[in-house]
Amino acid sequence: MKRLFACFAAVAFALGIAVAPVVHAQSMAAADSTSMQSTPPAASTPGTTSETTHETMKSETPKAQTHKAHAAKKAAPKVDINSASKEELMKLPGITDEIAAKIVEGRPYKTKGELLTKKLVTKAEYTKIRGRVIAKQEAAATTK
Repeated sequence: MKRLFACFAAVAFALGIAVAPVVHAQSMAAADSTSMQSTPPAASTPGTTSETTHETMKSETPKAQTHKAHAAKKAAPKVDINSASKEELMKLPGITDEIAAKIVEGRPYKTKGELLTKKLVTKAEYTKIRGRVIAKQEAAATTK
């Protein structure tokens, strides 16, 4: 009885492993077809299979899609808190005129984290701007 149950469990597991990718692929194809514009089905010719139709559907879909937010994140230049003007700092989210003035007065900064440690911005404001600011260090003056 235990062997029968073990065999049944093994078969059920194997079927689950074999069927799950197929079901997933079918559900993804159904989701893709609902997001695509509806086109009339291609006329079937003798000798064509559903795989051929599936191959042509794959080729019609775009290969690489870039998310708008991801593309915008790459395109946005970072603001240097050691050299940016007050107006450039005010373009950052959550930075007011007073905060920008404090940042300009407190220069130079070794790291952008000093904005938080010197209590120039709140933690919430810092989390909004930390990905958009940098603290470049001036090149050390060479001594003769």
